[in-house]
Amino acid sequence: MIRILILLAISAAGALAESPKLTDKELRMKLTPLQYQVTKQDGTEPPFRNEYWDNHRDGIYVCVISGEPLFSSKDKFESGTGWPSFTKPLDPAAVEEKHDGGLGMARTEVRSAKGESHLGHVFPDGPAPTGLRYCMNSASLRFVPVEDLEKEGLDKFKPLFTQPPTKQP
Repeated sequence: MIRILILLAISAAGALAESPKLTDKELRMKLTPLQYQVTKQDGTEPPFRNEYWDNHRDGIYVCVISGEPLFSSKDKFESGTGWPSFTKPLDPAAVEEKHDGGLGMARTEVRSAKGESHLGHVFPDGPAPTGLRYCMNSASLRFVPVEDLEKEGLDKFKPLFTQPPTKQP
């Protein structure tokens, strides 16, 4: 009996952790017009005129819709493109990649797995160690500074910012 109660409690906690999918009407109320256009209509914000292209603070970038952790400032680099660029996602399962043949060119779109939102594109011209450039729209992201990770339930990422840098060969 106790084992069943414990399993039910664990199951209920997991269900509470999963936020319900928002309706289109709820998304339009939650997001700014630009955020909605970028995330739900596969838009692109202007380069150099967006919130995070030159953000240099330590922290985690999460999906503006689902809150899912996507990228770390430790993997962010100056790409010169005017959009926040990263060498890799925190967890490859957090993003989905799909072919994008729009605008007359072949690209790879990056979407948030849980938020089902357009984030940006990934290109094979990034720096080592991955050689990839995840070029993201600030409008699809929300930045959580390292000092707020615990408050936001993201404390498992705090060690990323307390570990000494690894030496490159």
